[in-house]
Amino acid sequence: MVSFWDRLRERLINFYPPLLGAGIRSRRIDDLTIHVEMKLTAFNRNIVGVHFGGSLYAMCDPWFMLIMMRALGSDYIVWDKAASIKFISPGRGTVNAAFQITRERINEIRTAADRGEKIEPVFSVDVLDGQGQIVAQVEKLLYVRRKK
Repeated sequence: MVSFWDRLRERLINFYPPLLGAGIRSRRIDDLTIHVEMKLTAFNRNIVGVHFGGSLYAMCDPWFMLIMMRALGSDYIVWDKAASIKFISPGRGTVNAAFQITRERINEIRTAADRGEKIEPVFSVDVLDGQGQIVAQVEKLLYVRRKK
């Protein structure tokens, strides 16, 4: 059961200053999918006129962790542990990414955590431009374990 505070946090995250300042907007599609987009603005443009790399990373930062926290519930600890970003091509215009964790993957992680293991799953996402071309590839390493 999703609490009132969880639903409120999902709505207010678009007003979190690092996301708001970079023009990053999220929309939850379902419990396991979040779509994020960022328009090119004066606030997220670098010196050569394309998306600033830090803004591209910021647009990818919290989503896998938030999906996992929602899916597993409050009996589990979920942290971001590490990340990497590979820039493929200049980001112009609006860029977007779809963050999704499958139900099967959630169940595998839950089963391992229930056995007392610490789990460090890796997730990846492509940041795409308006033509569907890859702008950046991001990998996120999470830390998951069941609370004692």
